[in-house]
Amino acid sequence: MTLVLRLAKLRADLGVVDPVIWAMRRGWEPDVNQRRILRSKSKRVILLCTRQFGKSTTAAMVAAHQAVTRPGSMILLVSRSERQSGELFSKVKAFIGDERKAKDRAFEWKLTNGSRVIAVPSSEETIRSFSAVDLLIEDEAARVPDAVYKSIRPMLATSRGRLFLLSTPFGQRGHFYDAWSRMKGWERYEVPASECPRISQEFLDEEREELGETWFAQEYGCQFVSTDSALFSEVEIARAFSEHVPALDEVKSVVRPLFGGG
Repeated sequence: MTLVLRLAKLRADLGVVDPVIWAMRRGWEPDVNQRRILRSKSKRVILLCTRQFGKSTTAAMVAAHQAVTRPGSMILLVSRSERQSGELFSKVKAFIGDERKAKDRAFEWKLTNGSRVIAVPSSEETIRSFSAVDLLIEDEAARVPDAVYKSIRPMLATSRGRLFLLSTPFGQRGHFYDAWSRMKGWERYEVPASECPRISQEFLDEEREELGETWFAQEYGCQFVSTDSALFSEVEIARAFSEHVPALDEVKSVVRPLFGGG
């Protein structure tokens, strides 16, 4: 094989293997942060992003690239509602293109290479039947019930598949908050609005004025905050459910002997 042919083959192979080049060939120009996410090799990836960053689009490209370049892949898309699942599913289909479609249902696409892409809403009762998932993407994960998350993780057990959680923050609670703040083994990407080239500072200044600091911090600043209307913070509420309250423990120590308690 001549050097020219070898270089041509190398460029062609690189265009398939490298997801950024693959994305650009499909007419999408990812920004710097999106490129980092697309090229991640981690099994556990969590995206904490501003609104309108394009996290769903980025995840859709990850799914499309896997479906096309890794034949026989099982890809599951989970969102909080059927509408959101459908939106993410449509983006994946658009990136893949009709020429690779073998079978098309409302929320399931089977490719000619044997890969399958399935989108489902976050219903713990109906989601448990899937298994051997190679790529699992949970969109708006901060708003997906914890029971659903606990039901989908075992789907990766035998396949040792990849798991992507992507969301804007929604309070200091739930599996998304826990995974971001304290769980080990995650590759984390944080992209506030100030780092998104498609959002202007003028727009952000207007939003800060309209929404107030707390809501702005959540929607655009990637901050896990309590709601403006809450009388007590979520941390204070969690502490209220503790079985060991010092003052109450003192009362128990006095009262229990009076009634023969231990």
